[in-house]
Amino acid sequence: MEFYTQEIQGCSSKPEFLRSCEIKIQYLYDAVTPHAVGRWCFTVFLILFYILRIFITQGYHLVTYVMGIFLLNRLVDFLSPKIVPESSTVLPTKSSEEFRPFLRQLSELKFWNSCTICLFISIICTYWSFLDIPVVWPILVMYFVILFYLTMKRQISHMIKYRYLPFTYGKPRHQSSGMRF
Repeated sequence: MEFYTQEIQGCSSKPEFLRSCEIKIQYLYDAVTPHAVGRWCFTVFLILFYILRIFITQGYHLVTYVMGIFLLNRLVDFLSPKIVPESSTVLPTKSSEEFRPFLRQLSELKFWNSCTICLFISIICTYWSFLDIPVVWPILVMYFVILFYLTMKRQISHMIKYRYLPFTYGKPRHQSSGMRF
């Protein structure tokens, strides 16, 4: 049995420190996965901390702009369907085409994970002075607002065109009329 536990000569594996860090991170990740409200409350806390940090330092506008573009990209992926419906107006010919549930291109958990990691990286970037690049921040804000408007306009028109609503949660529940027999 000792044969199976020996490392192959010339092959390098991860150092034990990295392996133990990965296990601890995966344990924490598995522990917070079922608690969606708590996860998003923590992310909102990170956003508020980041905003406070930006107001205190009065800088890092380019870091904030890049973070905003990344979060906008993740939001669009979260709102987009995994499979884009075809634009034909033909009635379904197979029973499997009648109803397809909305499957996201990016799941809620991966969306939260990428947003939280982005916020952590952005907060860390605000502690390095060489990333405080002087820019005219009103131009960045105006450009971001225009980009956000055009992106959301395109996304909403896509949602209207293909008649899907990405904000439904779970199966629809019908209200009973009150009397049951």
